Amino acid sequence: MTSEKKTERKTKRRRRSRRLNPDGTMTLMEHLYELRYRLGMAMLGIAMGAIVGFVWFETAPWPIPTLGKLLIDPYDSIPSNLKLPGTEGKLLQNSPFEGFMVRLQVGIAAGAVLFSPMWLYQLWAFITPGLYSKEKKFARIFVACAVVLFVGGAVLAYLVAPEALTVLSSISSSEFVTALTADKYISFILALLVIFGVSFELPLLVVMLNKVGILPYEKLKRWRRGIIFGLFCFAAVVTPGQDPISMCVLAGALTLLFEVAVQISRLNDRKKDKDNEWAGLSDDEASPLNYDPQPEQATPESEVRATAYDEDAT
Repeated sequence: MTSEKKTERKTKRRRRSRRLNPDGTMTLMEHLYELRYRLGMAMLGIAMGAIVGFVWFETAPWPIPTLGKLLIDPYDSIPSNLKLPGTEGKLLQNSPFEGFMVRLQVGIAAGAVLFSPMWLYQLWAFITPGLYSKEKKFARIFVACAVVLFVGGAVLAYLVAPEALTVLSSISSSEFVTALTADKYISFILALLVIFGVSFELPLLVVMLNKVGILPYEKLKRWRRGIIFGLFCFAAVVTPGQDPISMCVLAGALTLLFEVAVQISRLNDRKKDKDNEWAGLSDDEASPLNYDPQPEQATPESEVRATAYDEDAT
């Protein structure tokens, strides 16, 4: 490797370093190189997570159950009289590579979640140089709350999945028997987890819009009934199984989270009104400014002498 290439690489590392370049000052091309580097590191993290998830699907250290068992547990909760005999703990495979592809798909999803700190850090490291300190603090809180809400929604979906599958399997149980294929069952479970997780970001969106002044508390108070009705319609449309259990659970959870967001917005607006002395004025009411002319304060003689001395010195 020539000395010029070594110098160029050292310069790039210096520009990526937060210690040597804390404000992230770069040209357009350097920003593109930085984006390529961060995307590469994020993809590397997801690939490492996919390998871990692929191995974890059938092998896991005690007492952690395998990933395959965690995913098949909701299916095992279906009463045995509703399932095809001999399929307990097993899913049907219709093609030779279906099991491998399902295992790979689940491994990538699990690895992306397990190694999320790695690729989220790369995203954070690319964005933060362009933010002020106050914005960085707000972004940290936003990301932390988003992660907690997504995980909470996914956990609730996993707990609801057995009941949803039981209800769906019990419909016309005298004419049908349940024998789920691997790809359709895994797609159903992953879709349920993702939909619940993403839907739980609703209160964060409401609070953020309230924070920037787009959704004040008074509007939320007036629109509360219509929004709650819309949440129930949304839950009825997005749930993959269209079963009443997952619909009602998602709608009830979103309604509760929305009410929490409304109360946070109320406290936030009250704080804004307290800081703003003119917040209670209507749009047609004049602000209470004092328009009377005030006498000019006399300048002390010592300041006058100091000013004259400075002018003479220049």
